[in-house]
Amino acid sequence: MEYREIVAVTGLSGLYQLLTTKSDGAIVRNVADKTTKFISARQHNVTPLESIEVYTTGENVRLNLVFQKMLEQEATIPLIDAKNADNAAIKNYFKSIFPEFDEDRVYVSDMKKMLKWYELLKINDLLRFEAEEEVVEGEDPTAPAAGGDAAVAQEEPIK
Repeated sequence: MEYREIVAVTGLSGLYQLLTTKSDGAIVRNVADKTTKFISARQHNVTPLESIEVYTTGENVRLNLVFQKMLEQEATIPLIDAKNADNAAIKNYFKSIFPEFDEDRVYVSDMKKMLKWYELLKINDLLRFEAEEEVVEGEDPTAPAAGGDAAVAQEEPIK
């Protein structure tokens, strides 16, 4: 299992490994408990973690960059328990690791979700990210990647 195979599914908590897609849905495996299930395309949207971006005061950043910052700062800043921490502590934690967060568009619920996802990825040794893609000649290196919508900048807000 690799980071690029991990998806978030609307309406379901946790993270999933995308095993295969079908015309009417997808088959996914829960990263936490390894159960496999079919999810209907009528009820759920599947979003690869690779395509999720987080709002900042400048250019949006990929979620994996936030996870990398969390990993780098882990030794110096104690990781906050998303379930028991107060909102101010979570906001302060994210400000310390990534000061460019747009506080008006990145909600505490999004931050809690990122903390939970980070823990799941860490437990399953999935915090290895491929090097940034090389810039193709003639492409604008500052242009957003194809298919990478923004939201906490994605079609559906992170739940």
